[in-house]
Amino acid sequence: MIKIEAVIRPEKLKSVKEALTKIGINAMTIYNVKGRGEQAGLEFTARTGLFRIDELPKVKVEIVVEDQDEEKVVEAILLAARTGEMGDGKIFVTPVHRAVKIRTGDEWRYS
Repeated sequence: MIKIEAVIRPEKLKSVKEALTKIGINAMTIYNVKGRGEQAGLEFTARTGLFRIDELPKVKVEIVVEDQDEEKVVEAILLAARTGEMGDGKIFVTPVHRAVKIRTGDEWRYS
């Protein structure tokens, strides 16, 4: 199993959810987060002078899927979230070694 974490623009969340549903991925965890990357925030000029916002609102989507679904999930997110502009976000893929269902205590271990 693997965990895919995508940090995306908030306005792209609906498109990403639709793209994932289309390929059969319905379970996900969604967080509202703030951050900055290469973009390092935005600068505006106002009447009072230069104004900088260096923590931009983003959305983080987490999905745990079988190894064989990794490429189709990453591709679906890429196509749905990309604008081609700086600040589109990033996708991280990490292994999942163990999962435990809280309600039943059922456990899965992966090597």
